[in-house]
Amino acid sequence: MSVNKNFTNDLIEETSPYLLQHAHNPVQWKPWSDALFATATAADKPILLSIGYAACHWCHVMERESFEDEAVADFMNAHFINIKVDREERPDIDHIYMDALQAMTGSGGWPLNIFLLPNGQPFYGGTYFPPTAMQNRASWMDVLKGVQAAFDNNRAKLVEQATTLTQHLLQSNIKALQSQEAEAVATKDEFQLIAQRILQNADTQWGGFGAAPKFPQTFSIQVLFRNHFQNKDQASIVHAIRSIDKMIQGGIYDHLGGGFSRYSVDAMWQAPHFEKMLYDNALILGILAEGYQITKKPIYLNVMHATFEFLQRELYNGAGGYYAALDADSEGVEGKFYTWSYDEIKETIDPAIFDAFVAYYQVEQNGNWEHTNILWTQNDIEKEWEPAWRNELKKLFDLRAVRIRPALDHKIILGWNAMCIVGLCKMYSATGNELYKNAAIECIQWLEEHLYHKDANYFYHSIANGTPKAPAFLDDYANLIQAYIQLQEITGNTNYLIQAKKWMDYVLIHFIDEEGLYFYYTASYQKDVIIRKKESYDGAQPSGNALICSSLYYLGHVFDDSNWTLHAEKMIHSMRPTLLQYPSSFGFWAQTFFQMSTGMTELVGVGPTVQESLPALNAVFLPNTIRITSQVQDDRIPLLKDKKFIDNQYFICKNKTCAPPLPHVDLILANI
Repeated sequence: MSVNKNFTNDLIEETSPYLLQHAHNPVQWKPWSDALFATATAADKPILLSIGYAACHWCHVMERESFEDEAVADFMNAHFINIKVDREERPDIDHIYMDALQAMTGSGGWPLNIFLLPNGQPFYGGTYFPPTAMQNRASWMDVLKGVQAAFDNNRAKLVEQATTLTQHLLQSNIKALQSQEAEAVATKDEFQLIAQRILQNADTQWGGFGAAPKFPQTFSIQVLFRNHFQNKDQASIVHAIRSIDKMIQGGIYDHLGGGFSRYSVDAMWQAPHFEKMLYDNALILGILAEGYQITKKPIYLNVMHATFEFLQRELYNGAGGYYAALDADSEGVEGKFYTWSYDEIKETIDPAIFDAFVAYYQVEQNGNWEHTNILWTQNDIEKEWEPAWRNELKKLFDLRAVRIRPALDHKIILGWNAMCIVGLCKMYSATGNELYKNAAIECIQWLEEHLYHKDANYFYHSIANGTPKAPAFLDDYANLIQAYIQLQEITGNTNYLIQAKKWMDYVLIHFIDEEGLYFYYTASYQKDVIIRKKESYDGAQPSGNALICSSLYYLGHVFDDSNWTLHAEKMIHSMRPTLLQYPSSFGFWAQTFFQMSTGMTELVGVGPTVQESLPALNAVFLPNTIRITSQVQDDRIPLLKDKKFIDNQYFICKNKTCAPPLPHVDLILANI
């Protein structure tokens, strides 16, 4: 991104890397604030709300083509109040106006450019607009002039459109979460049907689901793992493993430095959209860990650790927190940092294995992608850990390290870090590697120290350059609660469960809807959005409502709170018809559906050295199981009451009944 120091706008005072990228545009951008609506009303101007994020390729393109153009900027400044929002800093605003765009056009994406009345109601929008009209897409200046003319000459029609659209958003907010009555909350047969319907969209050649562009869809893979666990379904485990294997063979996985890109633009996983997001890698670590628990494939162990090293090297803040993302671009070119010319590889790789190397990674003289080469393979990548091969990859990694790097989005986001903690915990469970446990503990400590507002008793959503921004949203708390639950399971520290309960109580007070069933994305005390959204869809990240449902069910069992388990069952009951019909879009919901269909089992260990058995307990894939261990009496946890702590004892509990104690963890695993 070029920087024109001749111009400076109000974004210069912000801390978001994305907003700072636009701080020297000639467009007089302003950050989001309530006061801007009064400003727009007084000036009698429409609002242009432009939303993007630091790693967004087309956001950079539109900035370069249009927002740095002085003539375009002059028109925008004269006729609009121009607001820039970082969607990762304010996902609540993005959700509202992205839904509005999808209602208007049937599609969405970023950059999101949407036009509002002075009161904040949307009436027109789109995504990327080119500087000149092309491929049935209007030019940006044509759009600006058209909107300005409509605002001046057809105001009444725009007001009518905006009012109707806003009402639609409110109605869809409720309608999306309505359902028919059902006889049972969840059954094993229905869960098997969910898995079968997910498999109907399976790409049996390349793994994953559907055609290009192809996303990891980690939740669907986890559903298949659970269907194999419950029903011994071979098709489920075969496709889950195929999907993971094809991803780690593909260009979406960084064969030099570890870590995964956002998605693949093709069906083969060859060419990624090169941005690397913290949450994607956190979720992929989870399926690698579960895959390793099930299969014990060494390659999953290796890829997990390589991705952990990527996180520590590229996104770690040095004290416990993890940054948001790496850009797709470097030097204004998407993927330039990660791709190779044939000659670069020939000059670097040992001639003795050069021919084998280029054949293995399908390197071509004229490039295997846009005249350059992405390292990818259709072979099993165990070869990458052979010493001789590893040495050659290290040569390329070192050569790449001196290139101009993609930009770093140095925001630290509460919910994404909590997802990372969950991934680290799952890695520790699967491997017993203390590095992962220590990293998870360090991360939660950093979040508690830097994002928790002690006086107000709430968490912030994000922090950059030492400045926290916006109270945390539902997704933040939902992921945080999951992190506390996972931390207890790997450490045996019941204080984590108490924290999980505390923040669930908080969510039930500040986010619950009027019907007492679902949860709003924003807290009741947040007043700077035109509507409060309720999200149910599991997209690239699990929805807050799906996460809360899962945690209510889990914690209801832990704290013997039937109100919480019943609440979770009512949520699943309401979502059931939608989940059965569209399981790929509600993959995290499906995992709680699975737990309800099988019933939860509690494994309780007590005694002076019981925590020494945690690695053995956690190494086994038991997705319908709660694990609680304690070396001391803790009456805060009902499952630990009336237990003797003199000798190590292990209990299998189900339906509020515990079987007689067993003296060794191997016996409990044999009887589960």
